[in-house]
Amino acid sequence: MKKILLFSILFFSLQIQAQTYIKVNALTTIFTIPNIGIETSIGKKSTFQFDILASMWKSINGKPAQFYTFIPEYRYHFKENYDGFYVGANIGATIFNFQKWNYLNTERYEKGFGYLLGASVGYQKKINDRFMLDCFVGGGHSQGFYKGYNIGTNTRYETAVHYNKSGEWIPYRGGVMVSYRLN
Repeated sequence: MKKILLFSILFFSLQIQAQTYIKVNALTTIFTIPNIGIETSIGKKSTFQFDILASMWKSINGKPAQFYTFIPEYRYHFKENYDGFYVGANIGATIFNFQKWNYLNTERYEKGFGYLLGASVGYQKKINDRFMLDCFVGGGHSQGFYKGYNIGTNTRYETAVHYNKSGEWIPYRGGVMVSYRLN
């Protein structure tokens, strides 16, 4: 995962003609779930962002709580890049060893992968020449493919032969990114 992030940062920072920001989500970092990203200009009113959200906790109170989410997003800015309101379209992937929200009071957890397809809306405000704040929310359709297990025995609780499937419309991104301009 570190190699993917390093490659992404290098790739986008080499685009000297475009403004590029490296970002950290202040809200998720408070909860020890880092969300880092990089955003670069691809047109007068368009940018591309790639971010990673990761909960590296093996467990919390004995319940699995580990997930990694990778989201590339196209953003359209109504004024100009990095100024004011924008909308975004994204598609992403996730890997998880986690207890679903509707199983929180049970001894069940899920291990698998999935995809995300959705949209974001946000507002960017420059603080000075180098720093910017990016406030955003987003969500869409999440489709997971997983195997369900019991926490104490690690035996499967469901009867799906290969993977069980779960799809839902949910909010899956949001926060305040503190952004630093690289070039």
